[in-house]
Amino acid sequence: MKRIIIASLCIASSAFCIAQNPIIQTKYTADPAPMVHNDTVFLYTTHDEDDADGFKMLDWLCYSSTDMVNWTDHGAVASLKDFKWIDKTNGAWAEQVIYRNGKYYMYCPIHGNGIGVLVSDTPYGPFKDPLGHALVWQKEHWNDIDPTVWIDDDGQAYMYWGNPTLYHIKLNEDMISTSGPIVTHPKIEDYQEGPWFYKRNGHYYLAFASTCCPEGIGYAMSDNPEGPWEYKGHVMNHTPRTRGNHPGIIDYKGHSFVFGLNYDLLRIETQKHHERRSVSYAEMFYNADGTIQEVPYFKDNQNKQLHWLNPFQRVEAETMAWGYGLKTGINPELAQGEKPGVFVTNIDDDETLLVKGVDFGKGAKKFFASVASDKQCEIEVRIDSKDGPEIAELKIKPTGGKNVYKLLKAKVKKVSGVHDLYFCFDDADKGEKDLFNFDYWYFK
Repeated sequence: MKRIIIASLCIASSAFCIAQNPIIQTKYTADPAPMVHNDTVFLYTTHDEDDADGFKMLDWLCYSSTDMVNWTDHGAVASLKDFKWIDKTNGAWAEQVIYRNGKYYMYCPIHGNGIGVLVSDTPYGPFKDPLGHALVWQKEHWNDIDPTVWIDDDGQAYMYWGNPTLYHIKLNEDMISTSGPIVTHPKIEDYQEGPWFYKRNGHYYLAFASTCCPEGIGYAMSDNPEGPWEYKGHVMNHTPRTRGNHPGIIDYKGHSFVFGLNYDLLRIETQKHHERRSVSYAEMFYNADGTIQEVPYFKDNQNKQLHWLNPFQRVEAETMAWGYGLKTGINPELAQGEKPGVFVTNIDDDETLLVKGVDFGKGAKKFFASVASDKQCEIEVRIDSKDGPEIAELKIKPTGGKNVYKLLKAKVKKVSGVHDLYFCFDDADKGEKDLFNFDYWYFK
């Protein structure tokens, strides 16, 4: 049934299918914080639990992409448990990660306990607490949330944050200590929370979640990293199509993109409100004077794939454009170097995993997949749609358990050129759930 629901969405709205918004479907994600590093977009998000009614947020997640359509899940890279000086089980709110001098710094609000910082040698974690206490904590109120950090051209780093008041402070080069006082800024028109601070072509920008509810994405500009800030309008207007928002903005491969959040994934299941959010993005454009052209709502955009995916190398199964109904897990034994061992799980009969824009070149002869199963089932490999031509059929027999992975292969029918690739999962008995775990795949 889930596969039928997804198919009807694609038929009803071609823009929804092209854009693949929301971009993550295996978990509820919010508060997107994109970082461009080594020709890759690393997207850090908060995580709403599947059973959340109000805010239930325990850890921070990481995804990556080089084509802006297919996203690879790297699992939870940090959690509240990494801050040993607090005793909190909920409140892992909007973070941002930034790279400097060979380290990755994650700035995390801990609601009611200030803003902490974690450090890692890799973008995938593990992130560790170098301080054992908050980096910033104004104990007289609970406004210390939503940190955003930028390193200016002269090497000076700044951290902005705050709801409903906007603050900033200078960071030292070590990125884990501050310099000078906390600066409180005058109210910016329509500002609510979730600031995103950056510099582009000599202009300083402060995008933010605009006044609730519903929130949009507003922005202000300045000629100075410390303000004053002049309100310029909307990046994305307030809309009843979503209650909240939280921007993240990057330039990548000659394009500019704005990320935000909504409840579009939840709306597939119910119109009843829960705090189970989802991340989407859209391309955005600047005017000659540096101002930003207003962006239509996420689902009204058609985001283009920046390059085709190469199927003749190992592709992690958790790399997908659409995988609604599926889940991901982590098995340390599957880790590759610094990358955690994430796999696709909760695979039920009649579900589908979509990888967009796969370039088969002049053709392929064999399909390989690493799977672990205690059931008999199969993967139908199809192109162009879930009901499109079948190019391979991989028969799966019990491998010895869900943690015993075997590399299986199947012959490939004639295929060439660029196609969307659909992995359609089937069970011989029909209706079975949790058929197998899926680690990676490739063609030869």
